[in-house]
Amino acid sequence: MSMQTGKQSICFETPPYIVSSASIVGKKEGEGPLGACFDLIGEDDKFGQDTWEEAESTLQKEAFGMAVGKAGLKKEEIRYLFSGDLLGQNIATSFGLMDYQVPLFGLYGACSTCGEALSLGAMCVAAGYADYVVAMTSSHFASAEKQFRFPLEYANQRPMSATWTVTGSGAYVLGKRKSNACITGITTGKIIDYGIKDSMNMGAAMAPAAADTICQNLKDFGRRPEDYDHIITGDLGSVGREILIDLLKKEGYDISEMHLDCGMLIYESKAQGTGAGGSGCGCSAVTLAGHFLKQVEQGKLQRILFVPTGALLSTVSFNEGKTVPGIAHGVVIEHAD
Repeated sequence: MSMQTGKQSICFETPPYIVSSASIVGKKEGEGPLGACFDLIGEDDKFGQDTWEEAESTLQKEAFGMAVGKAGLKKEEIRYLFSGDLLGQNIATSFGLMDYQVPLFGLYGACSTCGEALSLGAMCVAAGYADYVVAMTSSHFASAEKQFRFPLEYANQRPMSATWTVTGSGAYVLGKRKSNACITGITTGKIIDYGIKDSMNMGAAMAPAAADTICQNLKDFGRRPEDYDHIITGDLGSVGREILIDLLKKEGYDISEMHLDCGMLIYESKAQGTGAGGSGCGCSAVTLAGHFLKQVEQGKLQRILFVPTGALLSTVSFNEGKTVPGIAHGVVIEHAD
């Protein structure tokens, strides 16, 4: 029987397991509502390095080592590594992980990279190409602001629609060895462009892509929203969530009761001054690893649809007046006895 399901999905005949995970965050994230969930909280957001970029590389290096260690494995037992970040040429990934000398697929899906990494890693294991792989990603508030917006010293005023890039890295070991959580299916997203040109409103840019992927997942698997305990988006924030709910209602799906957004959970937005919520590759990665995955492993959640969302822009495209397209990847994660 073919594992291809519907137009954009795969239903794994032999689901790969999430053997272990690790989450490392910065000081601000550790002070948020989910602070107690994370494996490691940095006291200094430079993590002992001289630059913000080196700090983000350190996040990835430590997250990889922690996830592999939790799995009781050695780095030599990891067949492939799927990872990426927000920085040009994926420098946080390449400089952070090169010392491990694990074969690497460098990825870029903007803030949806965690979903892309988990999808490709799961496909690799399910197809028999590897016994163990690591899927991971990272982001850093200061390195992202430096590249995409303004230097921190500029102290620019932020609109309420803006989100706060999470400083953090999440890593997952996927393999054939049984655990209490597995990836039973994926839905690969398309590039969706609604003509948004506001680089400070990522929620509006990404919500249409999230709606498209969620809608396609439900169609491909023949499910209704209530078939999931939660439908979890990556970093739409409060602005993007409203748009997502409205778009899906037009398609006949009401996900308002089971929808949660990682960007809205990781910070206490008013108290911490983070605007519409959290964003960045690390936002969904650490929230899944630190919060939701533990509930799946314990059986408190039986099935979730994890949908990290990404805004596909660069400083070049934005300065040339281009729009901000979005993309979202769906990963179905279920409890395994």
